[in-house]
Amino acid sequence: MPTSPVTFKPKQVVKRLLSSLPDRAREIITYRYGLGKDERRMTLDAIGKKYGITRERVRQIENYALGVVRKSDEFSEEKAAFAEIEALLHSLGGVVVEDDFLGHVSKDKSLQNHIHFLLSVGEPFKKRREDDDFRHRWHVNEDLAKKVEEALAKLYRGLSTDDLLPESEMVGRLLQHLEEVSERYKNQEIMKRWLGLSKKIGKNALGEWGATDSSNIRTKGVRDYAFLVIRKHGSPIHFRDVAAQIEKLFNKKAHVATTHNELIKDKRFVLVGRGLYALAEWGYAPGIVRDVIKAVIEKNGSLTKEEVIAKVMKERYVKENTIAVNLQNPKYFKRDKDGKYAVAA
Repeated sequence: MPTSPVTFKPKQVVKRLLSSLPDRAREIITYRYGLGKDERRMTLDAIGKKYGITRERVRQIENYALGVVRKSDEFSEEKAAFAEIEALLHSLGGVVVEDDFLGHVSKDKSLQNHIHFLLSVGEPFKKRREDDDFRHRWHVNEDLAKKVEEALAKLYRGLSTDDLLPESEMVGRLLQHLEEVSERYKNQEIMKRWLGLSKKIGKNALGEWGATDSSNIRTKGVRDYAFLVIRKHGSPIHFRDVAAQIEKLFNKKAHVATTHNELIKDKRFVLVGRGLYALAEWGYAPGIVRDVIKAVIEKNGSLTKEEVIAKVMKERYVKENTIAVNLQNPKYFKRDKDGKYAVAA
């Protein structure tokens, strides 16, 4: 059984704190934070219906109850527990995603609920609610929270849709925007936790980071998985192997025929040999061998057969004879008196 990062017993601390409340207020807090046998946290509306009161009245009772707890003798006696939580929060980066923090304390949902209540009632702790850019997070330093969020926003603005970065590079980019932040926080684990605050920056199943609105991160189908497979492979790969790697790396069923069809349809991929696909971003030109020969000659001017073969072989995985045969077609290519080939007029 894993060791808890806190030395106190959350359920006992919460029980002592709630003892200062009237019965109904204690019941409502218990339902609201999932502190009883039922671990589900009830909404204001659900609690209101249970007691026949409005959701706003439930909110008022909740706020009243938290205020009573904070002013109680029991609260003063639990300073050590709150100090432990504060120290733990600092050790994890000072600004932490709520679910990550609770999961770090315990995998037990009931214990997580009790820690969540202690965060909610504890005076040093401030919650920043989820919005379009960030997840629910807790902090004890408003200035630090703002600096981290500003750094993450700058980091996101600097990403293109195609950016796909190793974790070390993404951490390095974030650090560039955090010059004014204390050195105590500048380590790999805390940087990764801070990256996790953002809803606009994320990583794919291969551990590569980028913008979450990119298909490289939010993969939606065989084409996106195939792109990541070929990119990871680093060189042309047969579509059968692409399908096999999709299943191995992403645990997604990929039929060979379906994978081949998807590769054919997507301009990100270039057929460079019999069943071999490369990425267009690597510089491979689309088209049949004849088209590639034409593009090579138009780019470089008249070339000898050997020069054409050498340059085309960098673009296509084909036999030399296939290139030579295509060059002999007078409809598309002509040979001058120096034995060099040009594109036919």
